[in-house]
Amino acid sequence: MSSNPNIGKIAALIGHPSRVEMLLSLSGGKSLPASELARSARISPQTASSHLSKMVEGGLLIHESYGRHKYFRLASAEVGHALEALLTIAQPKTICSLRESNQLIALRHARTCYDHLAGEIGVALTDRLLELQFIEESGKDFMLTEEGKQRLIDFGVEVEECLKSRRYLARQCLDWSERRHHLAGSLGAALTKRLFNLEWIERLPDDRAVRVTEIGIKGLFDEFGLQIKE
Repeated sequence: MSSNPNIGKIAALIGHPSRVEMLLSLSGGKSLPASELARSARISPQTASSHLSKMVEGGLLIHESYGRHKYFRLASAEVGHALEALLTIAQPKTICSLRESNQLIALRHARTCYDHLAGEIGVALTDRLLELQFIEESGKDFMLTEEGKQRLIDFGVEVEECLKSRRYLARQCLDWSERRHHLAGSLGAALTKRLFNLEWIERLPDDRAVRVTEIGIKGLFDEFGLQIKE
């Protein structure tokens, strides 16, 4: 008998087309109601309910009830990392409309990968943190330097809370669109949260895609030397 984890069961859960669509809708880190997830997968509410129950039981999702409505989200950052990793090896999807083309362009430019910044902007910001020696590569992870710790604290990132967390501090997450690493882990999440709070980035209607605001373009250049074309 194999002592390895049951990869086949999880792969089967993720592999169903309708479940994949729902998981990707949640990959930006937000909680969504069952009705919206059903629409994203283009299935009936009853069918969606069955799929969602299986994913909750399988440990991919968790849910919270608000009145008569249930809201679902990814169970952990590890689920988000698994989805991102699968996207890096998946064959490109055929684009069938201008709307899909625009969505893909927006996602490639900037998006949230679970709770941290990804896409072209996420990778570029990670590169700047490396160039400034705020972080350093350490095996398959990043390591926060003393200078980086102080500079990010001064910037308003909750670094001390990150250091107390049981979660990975600074993970290298392979970006599916850039094919390079962006900053994940509790530090990546805290930095992204700060950018949202400053209104330097904001979500687009897609929920996963984000845009850099005008004040964000200036702020990212002044703070990190990151140049973004308007």
